[in-house]
Amino acid sequence: MYPKGNLFIPASHGQLEAILKEPSGERRGVALVCHPHPLGGGTMHNKVVFRAAAGLVDAGLTTLRFNFRGVGASTGEHNEVEGGREDVRDALEYLSSEYPDEEITLAGFSFGSRTGMEVGMANDRVVRLISIGTPVEKYRDYDFLAAVKKPILFLHGDKDEFCSVESLQELSDKIPHAKVVIFENCGHFFDEHLNELRDTIRNWVVKILREN
Repeated sequence: MYPKGNLFIPASHGQLEAILKEPSGERRGVALVCHPHPLGGGTMHNKVVFRAAAGLVDAGLTTLRFNFRGVGASTGEHNEVEGGREDVRDALEYLSSEYPDEEITLAGFSFGSRTGMEVGMANDRVVRLISIGTPVEKYRDYDFLAAVKKPILFLHGDKDEFCSVESLQELSDKIPHAKVVIFENCGHFFDEHLNELRDTIRNWVVKILREN
């Protein structure tokens, strides 16, 4: 049994169940992590989402992860990408209101990437993006990312079931500030690579913060 969230975010359909975690030291910004497809069992407790959030907290970011509509104690009913985008906007609105002076890093895994990246690239408060297990071959409309001007990190397994490395590379080649990290002998859910995923996210964010 997963623990309940420690807060609820106002949403157009009621509320989103969420977990907010603070870094142990000085806060260097805030972050949002979006989980995989609800109809495939995706929740904010997903192991990839949990490790991604941990990497962001390690980097000094106050980090929010939430359940999309219809998941856990979040109200509403699942409505594919359209509903997911609305939930991401509501979560970003919460972070923007609670931390008005902080830059936002947005990360998404699988379905969370598809919904999060589109909203994040258009939100002025979001300054960097992390796309994990980008399902380019499941959602064949990722070309919108070619217009992104923000730094974006792609984390991907070489044996990902929903997108080949070649398809991801074709997309990332269109993006000027993209960094791609390929995990060897790794599928969509990063089994046996979760700690490496966490460390990669932490190191990428820390490097950018130091350069700024």
